[in-house]
Amino acid sequence: MSVFHYKTQEEGLTVEQLLREEWQAGKKTVHQMRMAKSVKGTDGEPIEWRTPLAEGTPLTFEFPDAQSAYVSEKSDGLAVFFEDEHILAALKPAGITTHPDGPGETGTLMNQVMDYVRKNGGNYAEHIHRLDKGTTGVILIAKHPIAKALFDRMIERNDITRKYIAEVDGYLKRPKGTIRLPIGRDRHHPVKRLVSMSGQSALTNFTVIQRTEDSTFVEAELKTGRTHQIRVHLSHIGHPVIGDTLYGGSETNDGEYRLTATELSFIHPFTGKQTTIETPDSKK
Repeated sequence: MSVFHYKTQEEGLTVEQLLREEWQAGKKTVHQMRMAKSVKGTDGEPIEWRTPLAEGTPLTFEFPDAQSAYVSEKSDGLAVFFEDEHILAALKPAGITTHPDGPGETGTLMNQVMDYVRKNGGNYAEHIHRLDKGTTGVILIAKHPIAKALFDRMIERNDITRKYIAEVDGYLKRPKGTIRLPIGRDRHHPVKRLVSMSGQSALTNFTVIQRTEDSTFVEAELKTGRTHQIRVHLSHIGHPVIGDTLYGGSETNDGEYRLTATELSFIHPFTGKQTTIETPDSKK
């Protein structure tokens, strides 16, 4: 069972208003919760959905039927470096995909996360966003359906700042810049993307943090979340990510490319606090 606790933050709000208006939870989820009397007070009794509540009223939200279908896979090596009742942040290594592409598939980050969650008494875990197979870094995962709905919407609205460190080919002269170029599918390749005036708008900010003789380290910040966005944008300006041969990057010995998702920053929808999650090795 997935469970979280919450205290109302304004006077006179009902449970129905909280779910439908404040959190804009899906109709199916709200209906299921109402039928199951899933919102309870400190005495364990169900809360009336249309009764105005005092500010600071403690509530417990239960999701007895919320389950994810991922197959559990040994999670001993999983690095979890942020967790509360709503979300967890885990490190996805390069070389594995974020999630399975079909039922029963294993070998992905979500298989390990599912094992971790089940060992801690939960049954629900759904990724909020994805990283390419060759990218390492922080992945945000929802621990209950309301968190999934809220964070999905935050991703759509670009309310989550995502930062990456990339090592790119060549000596990038500009100390910083903005790449504002739309990205679309490459009609001649099943996976590849390219800069296309008929594509979706895409904006990447970058700052040079270190230079070597034949490469440059840049911090890139996504303002939109298009597929392969950083890889496409940096390649387009003549500095592909090292190892990213799909977009013209030089080869690496391990076959992986030098791109790491280092930081996520957002206003936490349940606490209202500015929250920054960094990979352990990105902290100064």
